[in-house]
Amino acid sequence: MRTGLAGRAAALAALSLLLCVPAHAAPPATPGPLGGTAAEAAGAALAARRAAARATADGSGGLDFRRCPDAEELPGPVRCATLRVPLDYARPDGPQISLTVSRLAATGARGAVRQGALVHNPGGPGASGTYFPLLADLPGWQRIAAAYDLVGYAPRGVGGSAPLSCQDPATGAKAPTQVPAAPSAAYKRQRLAAARAYARGCARRAGAALPHYSTLDNARDLDVLRAALGERKLSFMGASYGTYLGAVYATLYPGRVRRMVLDSAVDPDPRRVWYRNQLDQSPGFERRWYDFRAWTARHHDTYGLGATPAAVQASYARVRDAVAHRPAGGVVGTGELRAAYLQAAYYDDVWPDRAAALAAFLRGDPARLTAQAAPDPESAAEAENATAVYTAVLCNDASWPADWETWDRDNTELARRAPFEAWANAFLNLPCASWPVRERQRPVAVGAQPERLPRTLVAAAERDGATPYAGALELQRRLGAGASLVTEVGAGSHGVVGGRNDCVDRHVERYLLTGATPGWRVACAPHPEPAPVSLDERAASAHRALLPPVV
Repeated sequence: MRTGLAGRAAALAALSLLLCVPAHAAPPATPGPLGGTAAEAAGAALAARRAAARATADGSGGLDFRRCPDAEELPGPVRCATLRVPLDYARPDGPQISLTVSRLAATGARGAVRQGALVHNPGGPGASGTYFPLLADLPGWQRIAAAYDLVGYAPRGVGGSAPLSCQDPATGAKAPTQVPAAPSAAYKRQRLAAARAYARGCARRAGAALPHYSTLDNARDLDVLRAALGERKLSFMGASYGTYLGAVYATLYPGRVRRMVLDSAVDPDPRRVWYRNQLDQSPGFERRWYDFRAWTARHHDTYGLGATPAAVQASYARVRDAVAHRPAGGVVGTGELRAAYLQAAYYDDVWPDRAAALAAFLRGDPARLTAQAAPDPESAAEAENATAVYTAVLCNDASWPADWETWDRDNTELARRAPFEAWANAFLNLPCASWPVRERQRPVAVGAQPERLPRTLVAAAERDGATPYAGALELQRRLGAGASLVTEVGAGSHGVVGGRNDCVDRHVERYLLTGATPGWRVACAPHPEPAPVSLDERAASAHRALLPPVV
């Protein structure tokens, strides 16, 4: 979660009828049955009807796909369009925002029959999925791309889609940052003040729009996108936070779900959204940090970092102490070091690189560590935007403890058994304690939809740290008897679908192409661990094509 895929619809209304729709009068702001208000539900329905009417009148969908903006860095065959949606669904005729949508039409290779559009959300919240059509040429995606238009989009707030910002990227934390291993009371007060300032910055920059960056709004946008694409029902692939978005969509619009793949599942239990879910991440990351150290210890002959996980931890601590005293390359302090090695808790693909960088540093060469951990100034604005959207969605989605004492107590206890990421995760989410939105959303009761869902497919890694496996079990339970769970046993990389595990990918491909699921619960053996190679050797070797990291 930081804390990464339907035939053309029948006519719902003619464009002439759309032009005669009267101005929408918003009903009172009473709670809707599944989340949000009745006015927002009515406004979302109206926006989707209008999008569907335009798609029907157009004959090829209601979106005008043209050459993509240069900022998207997408090649010519991929086309882009903008989707207009209400900023506030309670006011569907009020201010509108534009979302960037990308698409590559189904190739029809080998006589494949087109099955409609497959929409992808890579998670975050705060990540853009506009790259998704680029997967069409990869071997594992060619049969899917033959049958589906691959459709990606930047959700509201992200990239060019009504971008949200909470501070000037140039005034953010400057590298190097030095983060204490065990925060003192004074450091905690400093971070609490910074979190409050960040929340105020979000309010100042977003103004009245701030409450409208939420999962409920994202789900409504997704339904308008479905309608604008000319699809009667949605085929969707979501990863990480995208699984929660998909689950909320399925709860709000169960009759509009065609196929749904949910990869690396967020626990959708309303009691855990989001404060408890974030606490659950830290023990998960601790397990994966152990897995990285155990792998490195097994390859002590290659890296020389220690023959046990504890010895590897000691080597890491030596590096940490060194960059606390003298930042690597002048820009990698303890904060940058932790962020770089958090990636080892997300993805085992980076294990050889990270181990080689530690080894090189302890031999007197900081260049590899600097190359991997130093922030990229050119991506500062994108990173700030992603953090702003992540913060706004999570803070708007649910109530968070407002008293610092609760945060301090819970994370102090958590850090005793999961020190690697506990406090960093707490400080990342701390703006939610003083979030300047009076009315937070009530988490959607996923699974409370009034009708049975069609078959869905959940995929999860048993040792995933970012979205612990218990969340996949809970999501499957809430989606009902038609949900199938494919588990990569003994593995922990975040993001199971898309090139790591052939067994998982076969189940996903078969489901998307035929609708058939493999059964209630199916196990796949783990993908092979990475080979212990040096950074130079790894750069020169062929790398399996994967989806970009889910977040």
